Amino acid sequence: MNNVFIINIIRFIFLVLFQVFILNNIEINGYVNPYFYVYFILLLPFETPKWLLLSSAFLIGLSVDIFSNSLGLNSAACVLIAFLRPGLINTLTSKREFETGIKPGIKDLGFVWFLNYSIILIFIHHFALFFLEAFGFHNFWFTFYQVLASSGLSILLIILSQYLFSYRTKV
Repeated sequence: MNNVFIINIIRFIFLVLFQVFILNNIEINGYVNPYFYVYFILLLPFETPKWLLLSSAFLIGLSVDIFSNSLGLNSAACVLIAFLRPGLINTLTSKREFETGIKPGIKDLGFVWFLNYSIILIFIHHFALFFLEAFGFHNFWFTFYQVLASSGLSILLIILSQYLFSYRTKV
């Protein structure tokens, strides 16, 4: 089997377990939750076929949904960002920067690129997730504050993990 494939399977399992058993039990002020499992979708290689990207996003969202009893909300939000990811990458990356073997991360594309990429996709994920959960816009500002606070915490965790783990791995 391909080394990248094995590492992504291990990452998938770790992120689901970390999200379900640790992060889902963290609530700051009763409504701010970090959703770190989206890191899996962010780190998938650029060369990932669209069908595999969407399937992987659905499976990680479904895994979190099953353990969290959240009725497909995470699946829907993950599939949405997986669908939007290729277009966003093409928008953020020039042809010169996009070479084979380059991975979406701080190490290969720099802090500013990864921060922009992460902020946009995580905000979209959290916006979809929280507004689907609220099932409407009747408490728009409260839900929007939840989106912003949870997005900020998730982005902080993802950036920290990029600095902690991306320079150690060669994959």
